[in-house]
Amino acid sequence: MAYTPPPSFTTRPTLSGTFGMSASTHWLATATAQSVLERGGNAFDASVAAAFVLHVVEPHLNGPGGDLVGIFQAADASSPTVLMGQGPAPAAATAEHYLAEGLELVPGSGALAAAVPGAVDAWLLLLRDHGTWELGDVLGYAIGYARDGHPIVRQAAATIARVAQLFTEDWTTSRDLWMPGGAPPAPGDVVRNPAYAAVLDALVHASCTVRDDGPVGRAARIDAARREWKSGRIAQEAAAFAALPHRHSTGGVHAGVITEEDFAAFDAGYEAAVTREFRGRTVAKAGAWTQGPALLQTLALLEPLADDLLDPSQEAGAHTILEAQKLALADRDAWFGDADVDLDALLSDDYLDRRRALIGEEASAEFRPGDLPGRATFRPPLRTGVGRVSASSGEPTVARNGETRGDTCHLDVVDRWGNIVSATPSGGWLQSSPAIPSLGFCLGTRLQMTWLEPGHPSSLVPGLRPRTTLTPTLVLRDGAPEFAIGSPGGDQQDQWQLLVLLRMVVGGYSPQEAIDAPSLHTTAMPESFWPRTWTPAGAVVEDRLGDDVIDRLERRGHVVTRAGDWALGRVSAVGRDAATGVVWAAANPRGMQGYAAGR
Repeated sequence: MAYTPPPSFTTRPTLSGTFGMSASTHWLATATAQSVLERGGNAFDASVAAAFVLHVVEPHLNGPGGDLVGIFQAADASSPTVLMGQGPAPAAATAEHYLAEGLELVPGSGALAAAVPGAVDAWLLLLRDHGTWELGDVLGYAIGYARDGHPIVRQAAATIARVAQLFTEDWTTSRDLWMPGGAPPAPGDVVRNPAYAAVLDALVHASCTVRDDGPVGRAARIDAARREWKSGRIAQEAAAFAALPHRHSTGGVHAGVITEEDFAAFDAGYEAAVTREFRGRTVAKAGAWTQGPALLQTLALLEPLADDLLDPSQEAGAHTILEAQKLALADRDAWFGDADVDLDALLSDDYLDRRRALIGEEASAEFRPGDLPGRATFRPPLRTGVGRVSASSGEPTVARNGETRGDTCHLDVVDRWGNIVSATPSGGWLQSSPAIPSLGFCLGTRLQMTWLEPGHPSSLVPGLRPRTTLTPTLVLRDGAPEFAIGSPGGDQQDQWQLLVLLRMVVGGYSPQEAIDAPSLHTTAMPESFWPRTWTPAGAVVEDRLGDDVIDRLERRGHVVTRAGDWALGRVSAVGRDAATGVVWAAANPRGMQGYAAGR
């Protein structure tokens, strides 16, 4: 059978012009990026300005206490670069300490789950090295929204309502920030965060102490702001507040272990991308400290198969894709982390042939990581069932029953010169830990993705990064960037991107058609977030996939959860035709905010 032709969707038109911007974010962030681009800023200026606005207007999805992974290619560069904004475990974050606190897992909320914040330093680094604007101009948008206010979106208001009891009874500083009248805000209420506006003002003020007007002076000004973030009042007050005992997602009361020295020791940085060829494209991802290489492995498992087996709209294709994802995600959970990960072996033809042979006609209910010579395969604890889940725990994403609890953020930007950025900022959600009253934000919870068992590439070890789910993508053709793509969604991020990539590259869909098409994903792997349960043979699908396809998947043994017609997927993308310079943007139409803009 051939790949199913794209159905006739009612979609927004693909946009063309001198720049493109798409985002699974707040409309004010999209408007900010568009403003910067229209005023002559480049894609890096626009991305950074939008990102700081996201801290203000989508605090339930990301924050300055969180992290980010980006991938970009400057117009004059020959290859893509990864922006590393994932902070490590603090020096005192040892497994022994957590076990002594009576914990079996790193909590899903509370300061014990906090890695060193990495997002702010990473954005400032990108602005210094690739942007053109001064820091005050870039941060002016976010400062204005924080100080003067903005209408709170429905999802943020709903998140505050879900954790209102926790805020009232335990996290009273969060109550004071987000429920100043004693009740959660209603959607559309104007909310303000003057404490965070003051934090950003302090960064701008620090940058103004450098008087050199040249490009060297601009870099020095931004570095002065980075020092203020990492070793000034911000780090001091964050560490002091985290040390106060408070309620965690487990129900226990604990103190955090992060210190000023942990803040000062972290530097965001750049890394080479990991790449893999697929059907005439080069797909670029961050390294195995993210889940990104699992997408490359999934594509490699699928590449030699017939086109109909790569079509998620058909029964055989949906089944094959789900089974390939299970294998790649099992390898992710066995091998990935901030360690010496042998990606050459995991992506080698011989290894892939052995793994591909495991894809049968029936759905597997086993956890099946592969074996590598001379290495012990880590098998994480497999916990079934929902478990006791705190309203404040975990990354806000899609529940196992398909219910949308929110997501994180993602943005893609391409400009008239050919600079292109794909970035996924996350963490530091308002429900992560108590708000630091003098700073207007809280710390993140990325350490929940580490294991307290020793010997795993993603075991909790001071100074090492947790293996994050954040995983933006850059796709190249003939060595030039063709499009940037990404999604919020925790463990689903690469799974949803995979479907769009297959439909675009193999099926011939337009970007918007590919994003709009019915989505699905597997839940047959240990969740990356507390309480880290799994559903053997689990699959979540949109009802638009069709009763016949869904029934046949169930007959193959998939434990299917129907999520509704328009429930799964948060993908956005931008692209540029290298020959003509025409750009396009496409964005998710489902329940969260998704925007595409072009000029």
